[in-house]
Amino acid sequence: MSTIDWFALLHPVLVILFVYPLMGATVRLGLLVREKRLGITKQPEPVPQEHADHGLWLTVGVIVAVLIALVYSFSKAYLEAGADFSGGVSRLALLLLVSAGSLVALAALLRVRRALWRAIFALLCWAGVLGLGSQPEIWRLSDNPFSAGFWSSHYWAGVLLSGLMLFTLSARPEIKRIPRLRQLHISANVLILLLFAVQGVSGTRDFLQIGGH
Repeated sequence: MSTIDWFALLHPVLVILFVYPLMGATVRLGLLVREKRLGITKQPEPVPQEHADHGLWLTVGVIVAVLIALVYSFSKAYLEAGADFSGGVSRLALLLLVSAGSLVALAALLRVRRALWRAIFALLCWAGVLGLGSQPEIWRLSDNPFSAGFWSSHYWAGVLLSGLMLFTLSARPEIKRIPRLRQLHISANVLILLLFAVQGVSGTRDFLQIGGH
């Protein structure tokens, strides 16, 4: 296997070994927090904070996994096309810079405290993912939302998943104290769980299809 082949494995390995196990733990802690809030069961005091911390690292893991997949696609396309790569090495460098900028925005989101700045950095990170994903090197079944391919696309489901998780991360303080936002958080997480299931199926399908070519 070449270096780029090993790089290709980073995305699925990170998702299988880190993201999905962490997702299970986060969901379990979330259920315990809800039981504690409703008085159904008594839970240790650290449980709500542990749920929030797990959610933070889950979001980080998802964004990092997405960016790894995008960078791999650009790098592979550049290595295969060489001088014929659209925009040449300068465009590749720009794409890598945007990827790094998305990571910086994510890191800033973890550090800032004001709601406005949290929203700004969450949007910047998601905009980076969207901008990178719109490039022709990224394989997508369809960009037409009225087609079945769009809704079964691994990429577009991943984009929506990333956006929902960034929203949840950026709104953590408000979710704790605003009941209506807490309900929205629960609804968003039901959709997130559904998207995780879709990603597991569509990711395996795409891996087999691409590997077969």
